[in-house]
Amino acid sequence: MGTGDRIPWWEGCVFYQVYPRSFADSTGDGVGDLDGVTAHLDYLRELGVDALWLNPVMVSPMTDHGYDVADPRDIDPLFGDLAALDRLVAAAHERGLKLTMDLVPNHTSSAHPWFVEALAAKPGSPARDRYFFRDGRGPDGEQAPNNWISVFGGPAWTRVPDGQWYLHLFDVQQPDLNWDNPEVLADFEKTLRFWLDRGVDGFRIDVSHGMAKPPGLPDMPVTDIKLLTHQDDDPRFNRPGVHAIHRAIRRVIDDYPGAVSVGEVWVHDNAQFAAYLRPDELHLAFNFRLLQADFDAGEIRDAIDNSLAAVASVDANPTWALENHDVQRSISRYGDGAVGPARARAMALVLLALPGTVFVYNGQELGLPEVELPDAALQDPVWERSGHTERGRDGCRVPLPWSGDAPPFGFSEQAETWLPMPSDWVSLTVQRQLDDAESTLSLYRRALQIRREQAGFDAGLQWLPAPEGAVVFRRGTLVCVLNTGSQPVALPDGELLLISGPLSGAELAPNTAAWLI
Repeated sequence: MGTGDRIPWWEGCVFYQVYPRSFADSTGDGVGDLDGVTAHLDYLRELGVDALWLNPVMVSPMTDHGYDVADPRDIDPLFGDLAALDRLVAAAHERGLKLTMDLVPNHTSSAHPWFVEALAAKPGSPARDRYFFRDGRGPDGEQAPNNWISVFGGPAWTRVPDGQWYLHLFDVQQPDLNWDNPEVLADFEKTLRFWLDRGVDGFRIDVSHGMAKPPGLPDMPVTDIKLLTHQDDDPRFNRPGVHAIHRAIRRVIDDYPGAVSVGEVWVHDNAQFAAYLRPDELHLAFNFRLLQADFDAGEIRDAIDNSLAAVASVDANPTWALENHDVQRSISRYGDGAVGPARARAMALVLLALPGTVFVYNGQELGLPEVELPDAALQDPVWERSGHTERGRDGCRVPLPWSGDAPPFGFSEQAETWLPMPSDWVSLTVQRQLDDAESTLSLYRRALQIRREQAGFDAGLQWLPAPEGAVVFRRGTLVCVLNTGSQPVALPDGELLLISGPLSGAELAPNTAAWLI
């Protein structure tokens, strides 16, 4: 946090989410790594972003691609080592870029020394108290302790040979930590300080609405719910005790002036969401309403209004995203054929015109679509745990195409990349798009340049009268117009700065957005 009247660096900041496995491979093993990110920092600086968020790179068996952490204070050899992380931090800072890392406090890997110790220990032992080990219900304890299900599908409990069960809200290899045990916070504090002492600028905190569990672990009222989702009254998440945990985390982070905490908070109610952003808790929290909105003027405006209202009560900074590593690519989400790319480009201008902090997911700036991968290539644990009924999140995690005319498109020297790359991505490579003034990459670069340089981007949002099917708002001297309807709409008076598609006289075509001053 800044001091005095100084505005914190992350207010109005544009973060670029780096999915390290899929950004750039420096070693030729088909998997992206830290030195690959360092090698392309000039690309990110020229794109115009202010900060990076790295998905997990800590030691992990990679059951859930790094969200199953076996050693939270070291780098997995897949991505390099601590020296590689230090090189990345230094190189980013030399270019004026901040760097944040992903931390996972809700659970560990089953390969974590604590859990290995817990499995070898007896029921009721201190080692087991760091997790949730419980006796089962029914004759001989053969039934799980409660009816909780895993977010990834299947039961949230697994039985161990001595008859007890342990809790895992995600994969069976991701046992939940017991945050009522003071050793858990003490160890997490060590992790926070370890990375902050190395110059990292803050953290994205995974499942920030998790960690706290209700006393007695009562049954869920409903178990027939869609995978990867939950409601605010779900006993597995968003329990009141989570706020004491965030206050404890914040006390550590405040020892490092300028460090930021960003929470993944899947909470729908605005008052409950705002509670995570009180002055002594998280600095920022992801609000996913805009990401979840259909391409419809009413839904988009409601999502923006709701997101602004959610933070207003605690005077916090709003956050915005259209994509991340857990959801379908926006191009594929918004429609088939030419409609999806046109709408995604239009929404990019809406996204980058909004007040607050913006997150761009790697490949979003290239207009990458969701990839329909063959069954044999799927790696997300959701695929197996759902009994092959849910394909999971691999389709938005395919490596980035940098150059050339065939896979691996400059991502790696290895033709076989960790997820296969479509051969028809020739027109989507960075190299090809940099040479095309009309490309999606060029649109993002120009929009980010205007956002950085244009007066008015420090102002709030004001809605303006809009034709049916359109969204129109002002930020300072900038006016953003989006046409979600089926007919062209008249553009307001002003100088056209940027448009997401072809201009038709003084009218804005359907599935198009424009910026004017």
